[in-house]
Amino acid sequence: MLRNLFFPEKQAVIFALKGVIAMAMALTIALSLNLDRPYWALVSAVFLQMRPESGLVVEKAICQIVGTIVGGLFGILLLTQLMPYPYLALGVLTLWLGLNSALSAMVRQANFVYAFAMAAVTSEIIVLMVMASPSTADSQAVFSIAQARVSEIVIGSICAGVVSHMFWPVKVKDSLQMQARSVINQTLQYLVTELDKSGSHEARHKQIDGIMATLGMVSEDSSAASYEGPKGPGRTRAANQLAQKVLSLLALVQIFGRLQRRHAELITPALSQLLDQLREAFDRIAESSDFDYCLDQVKTLRRDLADYRSNNQPDSPFESHMMNVSAEITSEMTVLLRAYRALEKRDSTLLNAPSMLTYRDPLAGLIIGIRTSVVFLIGACIWVGTGSTAALMIMILPVIFSIMLARLPLMILKVVLKRLLLGVIAAVLVAVFFALNLLSQSSGQLEILLLVLAGPYFIGLLLLSDRQTLPYGLGFCIPFSILVSPSRDMSRSFSIDYTVSSAMAIFAGVCILFWVFHLITGPSVQLLVHRIFKTTYQDLLEINKHSSPVAWYNRRMADRLLRLTNYDQGSQSRAITDLALTALNLGHVSIRLRSICEDLAGKQLQSLESWQVALANAFLLASKGRCDDGFEKACHSLHEELFDLVGDTNQVEAIQGMFLRINLTFERSAEAIADKKA
Repeated sequence: MLRNLFFPEKQAVIFALKGVIAMAMALTIALSLNLDRPYWALVSAVFLQMRPESGLVVEKAICQIVGTIVGGLFGILLLTQLMPYPYLALGVLTLWLGLNSALSAMVRQANFVYAFAMAAVTSEIIVLMVMASPSTADSQAVFSIAQARVSEIVIGSICAGVVSHMFWPVKVKDSLQMQARSVINQTLQYLVTELDKSGSHEARHKQIDGIMATLGMVSEDSSAASYEGPKGPGRTRAANQLAQKVLSLLALVQIFGRLQRRHAELITPALSQLLDQLREAFDRIAESSDFDYCLDQVKTLRRDLADYRSNNQPDSPFESHMMNVSAEITSEMTVLLRAYRALEKRDSTLLNAPSMLTYRDPLAGLIIGIRTSVVFLIGACIWVGTGSTAALMIMILPVIFSIMLARLPLMILKVVLKRLLLGVIAAVLVAVFFALNLLSQSSGQLEILLLVLAGPYFIGLLLLSDRQTLPYGLGFCIPFSILVSPSRDMSRSFSIDYTVSSAMAIFAGVCILFWVFHLITGPSVQLLVHRIFKTTYQDLLEINKHSSPVAWYNRRMADRLLRLTNYDQGSQSRAITDLALTALNLGHVSIRLRSICEDLAGKQLQSLESWQVALANAFLLASKGRCDDGFEKACHSLHEELFDLVGDTNQVEAIQGMFLRINLTFERSAEAIADKKA
């Protein structure tokens, strides 16, 4: 924090300047329109400064505006129907807040989460502001308050978007390219480590954690790139294609690594030579930053593999299968490199790559919705019991934070909320002893108001620019805006009792949020992992019912992999991560097997569907630490039927090797999960 305050980087200073300009613009416009509470325009502009890239700002502004309008309409509807029944209105508002909080858990992108937060909080502000003054509440007052709140938030959104494009613009495509380069290098290094006989268990999983974290950022930022010019949608699709191919490579290369480590007797001299060739090629590609050189290396590798397969007869079914997997790895690597190039140059062949799909767990959403509702109800009880206007802050800010922070693990959340509280304390001190003290002695001119506020906001934004100190900045900027409440008439904020009461309410609200998060922690990790594996089991049953099964399966597995690796990072065995990677591989195996079987025997195979069901059942058993011979019997039946229809061909032999490898995988996975449970 001290480094960011006293020795900030150039980008942090630019970020803070842009934020100050956006907030000054928002406040000036809100004051010129004589809006009642122009500080909400400041708060709106602050939230849009979380990520300064133009595409992300535009996307968040759109989400904020849409969420604000929806929340405003719901607030008006609620008041027109239930104004004579305040307690019933509070109950319906509680359900609305819980619903939006639960729905926010069903999306991954932070901007879309923010849209639900705005839909919840805008309606909350409108309803509470009207109910705080029941003597003046009528249909005209309801509409005026709703119009003012929506206008203030929309003004802040537009100002932040304009400043982001006009002053020192930063493009999301630049960060997307950096993330893409990083995830490709991480993937290549992981491939080398997997193919290295001396690679350690810890190194492999550390690399997997890094790949999934970077892949999550690529997936989250890719949608915002579509707002940056005519090439934006193409970059979005290229990023999606890149994520797809990284997942495909992870699904394929682990086969070699696990076999080397656990079943060295199956590695023939030809396979050993092949593994060395793959490892050396990937090592050369990882060390180079020249795109054309990397692409040439992959093409050369593909050509060498094709020549070897055409000139040599495999010694065993297993070797034949491994040769096919090697060819597929090089093919996926080619498309991966082309996807990276398409982030700069348009590539029409990558137009249909779908985005990653968020894993939606209704149980987790229900818990998050209940938690937000409890936070609001506690604040509502305090407000009803005390009648204090300042108590409204206990009901508003904690709800925003509850929705925005819901995805954080509890250990990280503890740190974030403590830093938020420190930011709140700093905001109170600066507001009382600096800003309000100076403003109370000024002539009330707009220029003086902007000059006094610029310094504190600049400091808060310096902290917002760094992910590690972001909670300090957030805890400072939002409460500071509310405590100072810049407006034409600042008599309320100049009243020390109001300021101190509001500060105490904000502090109490964050403390309540802290303890509610501790008391309502949500489903256990074991239950969440089981539910993810059960959903994956269902996907394995229906994977071949889709027109593009690889893309369909990859986009559904991406977020699950990220969640499972996060859940499993504290364990020593990393059995859950290994089983998640196995699940990814099994989907690709079943797609490839169906394609081969239909090429060989058409769609007349009777035992193929039974084999698919046995595969899914064997995976579900392995996730429980058990294994039986059901899948082995299904493999035998399918092989016998293929042999009767087409004879003992090379492809049938390769399928037999595939079956051997999958059975070994299930045995190993079941053993690892059983050991973890024990």
